[in-house]
Amino acid sequence: MTEFTVNGRALAFDLDPDMPLLWALRDAANLTGTRYGCGTGECGACTVIVDGQAVRSCQLPLSQCTGREVTTIEALSPDRSHPAQQAWVAEQVPQCGFCQSGMIMAAAALLAKNANPSDADIDAAITNICRCGTYPRIRKAIHRAGRVMRGEEILAAAPAPGIKPADAAEQVPALGVPVK
Repeated sequence: MTEFTVNGRALAFDLDPDMPLLWALRDAANLTGTRYGCGTGECGACTVIVDGQAVRSCQLPLSQCTGREVTTIEALSPDRSHPAQQAWVAEQVPQCGFCQSGMIMAAAALLAKNANPSDADIDAAITNICRCGTYPRIRKAIHRAGRVMRGEEILAAAPAPGIKPADAAEQVPALGVPVK
């Protein structure tokens, strides 16, 4: 039995201790926002935050999770208010979207330690792969999220879950309401 905290909730997994955390999250805990990409730890689609560090969950066996705190994209901010999530929308980062949850988790871990990262800091911390090549927008979004975290900017770009698309423009200032 492997016991650790996932998204603020203590869980016990009766699974093979050599199983990668990724599969425990996706298959046993039904937290499918963490993606399987390459399975070798290179692409970063499976990135989660473990004890404050961005970690490739496909490479972390359950046996190394005992007593640790794991955060997935589902708990970063359930209402999409985390500055990284807001900046991702505002800067129109996603294209296909496959890598985005891992990319956002890596960015959130960086910003939690350094809310004013340089381009070099971003390049060192965000080693995830984006097949669509949105790296300039990713960097711009991370800088913008940092400004939000430092209180230099207010950003409300993404609607909270449950808002009907037809109502989103009225509830999200960044979308605006078209002039009739």
